[in-house]
Amino acid sequence: MIYRNMEQCVNDLERHGHLIRIAEEVDPHLEMAAIHLKAYEAGGPALLFERVKGSRYRAVSNLFGTMERSRFIFRDTWDAAQRVIELRNDPMAGLKTPVQSIGTALSARKALPVKSPGGAPAGFEEISISELPLIQHWPEDGGAFVTLPQVYSEDPERPGAMNANLGMYRVQLTGNDYETDREIGLHYQIHRGIGIHQEKANRLGRPLKVSIFIGGPPAHTVSAVMPLPEGMSELTFAGLLAGRHFRYTYVDGHCVSLDADFVITGEIRPGETKPEGPFGDHLGYYSLVHPFPMMRVHKVYARQGAIFPFTVVGRPPQEDTSFGALIHELTGGAISKEIRGVKEVHAVDAAGVHPLLLAIGSERYTPYEQVQRPAEILTIANRILGTGQLSLAKYLFIAAEQEQPLSTHDIEAFFAYMLERIELQRDLHFQTKTTIDTLDYSGEGLNMGSKVIVAAAGHKRRELCRQAPPLLRELPGVDEAHYVLPGVVALSGPVYQGETETEAMVAAWSELVQARGGLPDCPLLVLCDDSAFVGAELNNFLWVTFTRSNPSHDIHGIGATYRHKHWGCDNLIIDARTKPHQAPPLIPDAGVEARIRRFFEEGGILKAR
Repeated sequence: MIYRNMEQCVNDLERHGHLIRIAEEVDPHLEMAAIHLKAYEAGGPALLFERVKGSRYRAVSNLFGTMERSRFIFRDTWDAAQRVIELRNDPMAGLKTPVQSIGTALSARKALPVKSPGGAPAGFEEISISELPLIQHWPEDGGAFVTLPQVYSEDPERPGAMNANLGMYRVQLTGNDYETDREIGLHYQIHRGIGIHQEKANRLGRPLKVSIFIGGPPAHTVSAVMPLPEGMSELTFAGLLAGRHFRYTYVDGHCVSLDADFVITGEIRPGETKPEGPFGDHLGYYSLVHPFPMMRVHKVYARQGAIFPFTVVGRPPQEDTSFGALIHELTGGAISKEIRGVKEVHAVDAAGVHPLLLAIGSERYTPYEQVQRPAEILTIANRILGTGQLSLAKYLFIAAEQEQPLSTHDIEAFFAYMLERIELQRDLHFQTKTTIDTLDYSGEGLNMGSKVIVAAAGHKRRELCRQAPPLLRELPGVDEAHYVLPGVVALSGPVYQGETETEAMVAAWSELVQARGGLPDCPLLVLCDDSAFVGAELNNFLWVTFTRSNPSHDIHGIGATYRHKHWGCDNLIIDARTKPHQAPPLIPDAGVEARIRRFFEEGGILKAR
């Protein structure tokens, strides 16, 4: 099915049982988001909100809530899109299958964006920001946000659609100090294409023209988050996955997508920022108020019968988890082709994506040595941390696959393999005073933190504990100890007081453990506020441990040593307690939860599913 617009997609999904309509009026202030979250959690259908309080436009969510639904949406274009990406990643493959490659090249050519004559776009009306569905997702959000935007900007030095960037950066429509209908906030993080364009515009002393497309064929939304091969335009990929050209025009010098449901045009002027946020984000915490670019609104357009798509992010997994799975299926082994020696890299969604990477690499530098140690995988690790969005990772656990098949997606088995082999006095490698994810508040400031590479190679060194050793409950300050994974135990400690208190406590632990002969079967300890919660399930361990710690400040050790600028230990301790500088977690509004219960109780429209 080739969708020309969002309406066609919605109708197709409904015909095939993938979408339901909610005819009752629903409040965009917290209620719509709360309904979406419960529907996603239940593996439910896409939702079309037909009566949005305060707006004449409909809204749709949970479009990509399951892989089954995503594959259905792109059922007629999926294979062609995969083949084009594979060919761009590995051009020599085209020589092996020339007939298929000709078809792939033709598909790509048909997907090139098409420019229409300028002027007011037919089928659109001019509206204001305040007429849009103004959806606030979490109680402490600073206002209403667009969560599935396609933000378009062009290179000021090389204008034109083929040098444009199409990215998904959240947009704050109301609240804070924004002048209603005339100013909106544009939040983009480091390592984003629009940042390069704004830097060039600032240097030239010009405003950067920006267009925000909302809706249109679902392929356009996906294209805004795709990590594409070098030289492939997001607009071309949008056309490829949609099965039809990306159609656009220019109005008053601003690019307008002719297939979008809504278009906001405007400009960012050099040096103009305003406070943006808070916003309940995909790490499961609020991103706080910071100055971000302020966009002066020029015009807002709405297609006749427009539908406003949105999603809700929070503690993973959420719908953006399904986005990640969709991207992984489309791009396949792209990273293994880009970085030689890499088998897999897995950005762990349950840990908020950027905080934790798991990787598998080869170890071929010194096959003649009987005692093996990490060598090639350290080179690979540095390549990973120097590649695109992967450079935002805090923790990189990398193993050499040598004695058995290994998968980063079997997380428990991967950690066990690592912990059985790691030499903690040797195999920890830190980077301090560096960049981390903008949304991660575990570090020293916005975008500021540290990284650690944890590398393991060679033969198995130890058996791992399968329960919490009794000695851990004797450690000063420890209230409880709960087994998490083989070799991993969570410890409930006192409320965080500061670095001095923590260092003194760890020193006392180290003295006691060493006096008792050590804990060789328990290489990783997680100091936390609630060890029962951390030990209850794998996702709790991943979320707490890697979102609430900054490696340079929060990694401690039993038997720690520091020699020739290298730090090591016998047992690794990650302090994942809540710290005063960290952002608060997302907590739903109890009143809203009670109000939406009717949709899910017996006889409710979602209960019937």
